[in-house]
Amino acid sequence: MLAAGASALWLGILTSISPCPLASNVAAVSFVGRDIENPGRVLLAGLVYSAGRALTYVLVGWLVVASVLSVPSVSFFLQQRMNQILGPLLVLIGVGILGWLPVRLPSLGFGDAVRQRIANRGILGAGLLGILFALSFCPVSAGLFFGGLIPLAVSADSRIALPAIYGVGTGLPVMVFAVLLTVGAQWVGRAFHVLTRIERAARPVTGVIFILAGVYLAATHIFGMNF
Repeated sequence: MLAAGASALWLGILTSISPCPLASNVAAVSFVGRDIENPGRVLLAGLVYSAGRALTYVLVGWLVVASVLSVPSVSFFLQQRMNQILGPLLVLIGVGILGWLPVRLPSLGFGDAVRQRIANRGILGAGLLGILFALSFCPVSAGLFFGGLIPLAVSADSRIALPAIYGVGTGLPVMVFAVLLTVGAQWVGRAFHVLTRIERAARPVTGVIFILAGVYLAATHIFGMNF
């Protein structure tokens, strides 16, 4: 379970620093940093935003995992075939992470008017913003959540814990930047630069790991090879 939790946290962090979600987190940092003269309020806004994201992923993850496991035939099939399914799926996700397989998925969009209304709600707006951005799936975040986390949660029969850990990972950068804003605004620009460099390095490494893990599972559970 510890390995599954670490994997869920890494998937969440990788989601948060991928280009599309990172853009929403930049907007979130701008939102929570509006009251920079009040460090306590900045930290609280960052915490509420992260909690909003985590809660959303918990609810969505619970609904998906519970729905899958509640159907006896599906649950039995997955228990018998999960590793065989997971192998090719991990390879596919790894290829997508590396950008070798461009995928276009519909995204749940929200207009500027909706975002402005949320911005006017203060601390509560930070939580609503976290929910809004969590629901705005893009190809990378959708692939990591539905293709990476959900199979992991189903195989571990974890309807709440792993989605919650994933959600914490997706909100972690905003919390870090909220802390940096209380220390000094000049640190934020440097942190974004470092984060971008980390994402560039982490993405290919994670993609390769996914592919290797998928190949291993496929080889052992589909082709019956022993290593």
